[in-house]
Amino acid sequence: MSYASIGLLAALVLIIINKDILRNRSGGRDIPAQKAYRRFLFGILAYYVTDVLWGLLDARKLMGLLYADTVIYFAVMAVAVLFWTQFVVGYLDEKSALTMILHHAGRGFLVFELVVLAVNFFRPVLFRFDENGEYQAFFARHLTLVFQILMFLLTWFATLLIRTRRGEAVRIRYRTIGLFGLAMAALIGIQIAFPLLPLYSVGYLLGSCLLHSFVIEGEKAEYRRELEESLQREQRQKSELGTARHLAYTDSLTGIRNKLAYLEKETQMEERIAAGTLAEFAAAMFDLNGLKLVNDTQGHEAGNRLIIQACRMICEHFKHSPVFRIGGDEFAAILEGQDYQNRAAILAAFNGQVEENQRSGQAVVAAGMAEFAPGQDDSFQVVFERADREMYLRKKELKEMK
Repeated sequence: MSYASIGLLAALVLIIINKDILRNRSGGRDIPAQKAYRRFLFGILAYYVTDVLWGLLDARKLMGLLYADTVIYFAVMAVAVLFWTQFVVGYLDEKSALTMILHHAGRGFLVFELVVLAVNFFRPVLFRFDENGEYQAFFARHLTLVFQILMFLLTWFATLLIRTRRGEAVRIRYRTIGLFGLAMAALIGIQIAFPLLPLYSVGYLLGSCLLHSFVIEGEKAEYRRELEESLQREQRQKSELGTARHLAYTDSLTGIRNKLAYLEKETQMEERIAAGTLAEFAAAMFDLNGLKLVNDTQGHEAGNRLIIQACRMICEHFKHSPVFRIGGDEFAAILEGQDYQNRAAILAAFNGQVEENQRSGQAVVAAGMAEFAPGQDDSFQVVFERADREMYLRKKELKEMK
């Protein structure tokens, strides 16, 4: 019963730590040769089942079933070794004479084992049970185990050789695979001398734990690291694009939107009008009076200060609307929502401040506004032109008020 208990415990541990792989849920990027590794795990599980049954049947001396289970035991052992070699070759992902030998050796071992099992039915060359139900091993069993030792040593040598040509990040995983092969070779060597000890099961138990801890988890950790780096690159690119866009659409003097931003907004408005999704808005046009005179008499720095003063005044009144500088002394605003509902009061307050500025020698800005008329206006440009005309009328009015 203790023999069966070890196999049962090993099977439970393998299922618990590899449940995602067994259920084909990697939790991210697939590991290299994942299908082969999954087959290998199922091969180990099948081996554990036959090993546990062997212990139970041997304890009860059910000889017919015990013989059948032993045949299946050796066949499953060969299949698991084949799946192991396929995983190692797939994981190493390198075409060389060494990996080709390993690939064909796995297939050759399976064929050899099946032939030996067939011969064993007629002449015991692998195993038999005597009259007392005691298990007896023959030279073919020793040959089977020696063959496996050589194959596991070959996987150790292949990983040892190939890992020297790979990056530091994957070397620990290659070393772990190699260590698995080395440990299995050592335990199988001991198993030859002690056929009734469950050393083969212990080797698979320890090896599968090592593979999970250092290979599978290592692949997942690398995937998470690559994902984090990808997200960081994406964030940097978004930030850089946002900065570039901000610079491209911002007026360097005033800090508000520039003509390029205005043209994009105009296109959006035209699309909304054409689609019939824009019911109400107003366009306001502004022109700064006397900028040329200030530039000519006081210099461009004084002119720039005047532009900034005018911009600040427009933004303070039209605080809920996008304001654009579309020329040297020209500004535009597009009123929607709250500012559109209060457009008359906002324009009146703005014009009142402009008249006060004209008396005190501050920035004087002529403003004109026009509302969109659904069914009558078929484009944004029409509203813009009406607002522009209103602005020039106001400009003329301000000159007459001097």
